[in-house]
Parts: sequence; C-alpha cells; structure tokens
Amino acid sequence: MRVGARYLIACTLIVLSGAILLYQTSSPQKVQAATPATKIMPLGDSITGSPGCWRALLWNNLQNTGYTNINFVGTQPPQGCGIPYDGDNEGHGGALATNIVSLNELPGWLSATNPDIVLMHLGTNDVWSNIATNTILAAYSTLVDQMRANNPHMKILVAQIIPMNPSGCSYCAQGVIALDAAIPAWASSKTTAQSPIIAVDQWTGFVDSTDTVDGVHPNDAGNQKMAARWYPPLTAQLNTLMTPVPSTATPTGTTPTPSPTPIMTPTPGKTPTPSPTPTMTPSPTSTPASGNACKVAYTIQNQWPGGFTTNVTLTNTGSTALNGWTFAFTFPTTSQQVGQGWSATWAQAGQQVTATGLAWNSSLAAGASTAIGFNGTFGSSNPLPTSFTLNGVSCTKG
Repeated sequence: MRVGARYLIACTLIVLSGAILLYQTSSPQKVQAATPATKIMPLGDSITGSPGCWRALLWNNLQNTGYTNINFVGTQPPQGCGIPYDGDNEGHGGALATNIVSLNELPGWLSATNPDIVLMHLGTNDVWSNIATNTILAAYSTLVDQMRANNPHMKILVAQIIPMNPSGCSYCAQGVIALDAAIPAWASSKTTAQSPIIAVDQWTGFVDSTDTVDGVHPNDAGNQKMAARWYPPLTAQLNTLMTPVPSTATPTGTTPTPSPTPIMTPTPGKTPTPSPTPTMTPSPTSTPASGNACKVAYTIQNQWPGGFTTNVTLTNTGSTALNGWTFAFTFPTTSQQVGQGWSATWAQAGQQVTATGLAWNSSLAAGASTAIGFNGTFGSSNPLPTSFTLNGVSCTKG
C-alpha cells in the first residue's frame, strides 16, 4: 500500500510539473500579438500612379534590405511595371494639390487606408497650370493638417519635385525651381516632433532631357533616381517604427520592364494653351477581337466648370491575347474635347475619339486589364459616352 501510494503521488507530481512547464512555455505565445505592418502611402499625380514605377523599385529595395513588415497603401490599384511589388498607391493622373484640397478628397483616401507614413510628390500640375508658389504651399499645409487629423503621429516626406520642361510650357521649368526652393522653409515651419515633415530633394541630379520620356514623366533612369532619393529618408523614419530583418540579399537595381511611357497634361485650371488636337491614326497591328470580348470602365475622376479628368480601364474578356489595340468612343456633344492623355496615344476627329496602346501596354492577355486616361474640356454639359469599342468590337460597360 505504501509503495502504491508513493507511486501514485510521484506520478501526480510529474503530471503537475509537466502542466506547469507547458503553461510557462505556451502562455507567452498566447498573449504575444504580431506587430502590424507599417503603412506607407505614395501620394501624388501620374508621376506617382501612372504607372509610377519608381514605387516598384523602392518596394523591392526595401524588401531586399530587411524592411519586410511594410504595406504600401492607397485607393488606386497597381500598374504593371514588370516586377512583383506592392502596387497600391494614391497617385491620381492629372491631380493638382490645389484641386485635391478644394474637392476635399484626401480625408476619404486617408480614412480608407490609415497610413503611418506619406510620400508626397505633388505640385507638378499646379505649376503647369501656372498657380502661384504660395498658393501651392497653402494647399500643402491643408493636406498636412488633414493627414494629422487622421493620424497625429503621421510622418510626412514631401518631395522637392523633379524638373519639368514640357513642350509648350515656357514657364514650367522656372515654376518648379521656385516651388522647390520654397519647400524646405515651408517644411521647417510646419514640422513638429510628433509629426515630422522631411523635405526630400528629388530635383538635384535629375535631368528632364535624359531622365523623362516627355519632359515630365520619369523614364527607367528617372525611376531609378527617384527610388534612390526616397530610400534614405524613408528608412530613417521606418527605423523609428520598426527593426529591419537582417538580409543577405543585395538591394535590387532592376529596372521595371516594359518601360512605361505615359503622356499626361495637367487638369485645366489656369491652363496653358492646349496643343492642337492630333489627327486620328488607327493601329495597323491590332488583332481583331471576336465576339463581345472586352469590357470598359469609363470614370470621370474629377470635374470642374469646363474641364474634367477621366480614367478608363480596358479589360480583354476574350479567350485570346490582343497584340495591339485601339479603343474608340464618340462624345455625345460637339463641345467635349480630349486635351492630351496618358498611357495611350489619344486622337480626336469631330466627336470621335480613339486611343491606341503604347509599346509597354499594347499587348493584352486574355483576362488582362490596362488603365489609361485623359484630361478634357466641355461646354454646358459633360454627358458620358454611351458605347465603346476595342479593335472595332463593341464592349460591355462596367
């Protein structure tokens, strides 16, 4: 009896010891929560979003140097840049800082994404529209106030924007110089310890004649330069929020392919005299679509008296790839006019409008989509087109 009792007591003690050990080793795992990813919002115009492939390079450089617990955020979807990356962004083609403020658009974008850090390259279209530097900086201040209303600890990186020298705009180059010269003092006056503003010099060393495709939008070399300039100040701020994971990978310098060649004009405000409307040229290499093999989403993103910005998403809903495409529609009124656009070659003859794919987006695989857009003008009304075609075949709307 004594042996049995002692054996029973010993077994009981072993079980209790094991239970205590199990509790000690497992309970910390139950209460330890995963660290949330740091949210980064790239905010701007078509230089940021159409397609804005400097974001792809920056994302991969961050990943390859241990900054893996991050999340690029925005209400705009990714654009094709030829390499995998987190493409969410807040780059709106044709956007002006002053229009974003007057239309009160930023609070909605912020509440949808709740970023910790904002990378803002904005003001190109304001300069192009000949808006005064002080007016642009006042818009910047309102945007910063709205960011801080969303997150009092927001970290804000504001670019001294890249040079601009498009044809037909004699004042653009000097306008950028004036704006960039004023940004550091503005940032210093607006920064706080809780919510720092860091001016990021994207201007120095960037050459519009060799680093852009059209005097405005960066080419592959320009994208490389922009990503490299964002990286040091961004990682400095990330280091205050997170610890990078050690990595043996070499930071990527891979250039996104295919090379994007967007073309875009600013949202008309105080707008320079538009270029003559080009003549309509159909694509000679378009593959005829069969049946109802396309879908079009035509969205007026912004509208103001006499002008508007339209984004269009084309989707190949057929079973075969399109090797070259021409998109077409007819404006309902004679006063509606396309100025110039981006991500396609746009043309207008009378009320008939066409857009032809560029080298980097002219092939659409089955099920694939591409985003294009334009700025336009109108008279007393701006009704939507009622039908669309892709390579001559009617498309569904949606």
